[in-house]
Amino acid sequence: MLTMDDIIREGHPTLRKTAEEVEVPLTSENKQLLEKMMEFLVHSQDPEIAEQYKLRPGVGLAAPQIGISKRMVVMRTTDQQDELVEYAFVNPRIVSHSAETTYLESGEGCLSVDREVSGIVPRYARIKIEAYDLNGNKVVKRLRGFLAIVFQHELDHLNGIMFYDRIDENDPFKKPLPPQEVIKRNELDEPLS
Repeated sequence: MLTMDDIIREGHPTLRKTAEEVEVPLTSENKQLLEKMMEFLVHSQDPEIAEQYKLRPGVGLAAPQIGISKRMVVMRTTDQQDELVEYAFVNPRIVSHSAETTYLESGEGCLSVDREVSGIVPRYARIKIEAYDLNGNKVVKRLRGFLAIVFQHELDHLNGIMFYDRIDENDPFKKPLPPQEVIKRNELDEPLS
């Protein structure tokens, strides 16, 4: 079982590397890794288990955050209809995106960052992505709103980018242009990854 001790923190060189492509179909080792990563999200979102193992709740996790420089991410959160969605993506990429931007009103957090970082992190409001799933099938998804933000946060981890790199140093609360939608979350203050 993965715990917070397995999550590397800012300053670790792996978080600044571009992660390696993963061979598809997946090896049993890579499948198990994705399953462990998803299990961490499930446990981190269960209040009793999270308290017992001192887990910070998260909605996404990228392999580099556990010190493994591979292009693999998992997400577990609710969609626009408040339905629980779980995604395990291998070699994900954005193939198109909206001109419209968005951001989380409360700012972004990260399991690899133990401090609060204030500021607006501009993201695309809608994206179309391609990736491979746990079974090696190619998938195409359209994500919007919070799901799009979570995906972009995780994708950044695969490219050695931390969320705070996207905050304008000179004006941290500068709203992005073109017009944006502001995403409000009424849930626990969960870091994105």
